[in-house]
Amino acid sequence: MRSDELNYTIVDHTADFGLRIRGETLERLFENAAQAMLNVMIKTSAKQPSQTVPVRLDGRDREDLLVRWLGEILYWFQGEKTVTTHARIFSLSPEHLEASLHTVPYDPAQHEILCEIKAVTYHQVKIDQRPDNVWEANVIFDV
Repeated sequence: MRSDELNYTIVDHTADFGLRIRGETLERLFENAAQAMLNVMIKTSAKQPSQTVPVRLDGRDREDLLVRWLGEILYWFQGEKTVTTHARIFSLSPEHLEASLHTVPYDPAQHEILCEIKAVTYHQVKIDQRPDNVWEANVIFDV
């Protein structure tokens, strides 16, 4: 992927880092957020078949749901030792998300950890729709 095709930018933040993510739709914004976090976190050369994991989450609002969504992907990496290779949103409302994660087992020979993310934070999390109808979100990570 060429750098001008990326749907996110890295934002400097004291002792942490953030991402500003874009998407044509709210669903695409959430998918792009997952991919952006994964791109910053891990480099993969794995070509093995993936396992599909269904995800259903509830939240207070879109921002809470985004933090929970990224936290779920982080949990699968940290807690289950699996790397998400692709995330797909099927259904999204301001308080509910249904999706799937395609995961492969973590293998140090095929996965290089680029940045160890400890947590997805609620600090300055924000989702807005710009005047050009593109959705944009800001998320800060504890590293």
